[in-house]
Amino acid sequence: MQNVDIFYQCDGVTSIEHIEIEHGSTFSTLKELIAAKHKLKGALLLFLEDGEDPVNEADKICAKSNPAGIKAHVHRCRRIGVTITFNGETVEAAFPPSATIARLKKWAAEKKFDMTEEEASEHVLQIAGTHERPAPNIHIGALIECKKCKIAFDLVPDERING
Repeated sequence: MQNVDIFYQCDGVTSIEHIEIEHGSTFSTLKELIAAKHKLKGALLLFLEDGEDPVNEADKICAKSNPAGIKAHVHRCRRIGVTITFNGETVEAAFPPSATIARLKKWAAEKKFDMTEEEASEHVLQIAGTHERPAPNIHIGALIECKKCKIAFDLVPDERING
């Protein structure tokens, strides 16, 4: 039987991890494997990247996989409260923990702060009160403590080095 590549992040793991699982396995099995590998406890939810709701854990992996594999996120929070501040204005919304930094930036910059795509490309999200600028492919759930289920960002100009 063929294996499926799973690329995932989870509560407290900011790097993108990889495992393989049998094509016919269920998402429940996948969640259990990730939880055991990272010693995660409690009621966990499994999301596909940028998915709004947790997957049906009884579904088979093959129903959602493609040749590139699956991108997933395991977390305790169903939604994460996000605040983003730009030029003294703050917007708020709730996103699934599998939402990427790229998705949040696009939402805030283009939809809420009315930037053009070009203007948005010159800005990045920075975790409020830090100098940390997560990569666009990082899931927001990997950046928070599980009990808080919220995070704040500033939308700041990207520092470009000319020369």
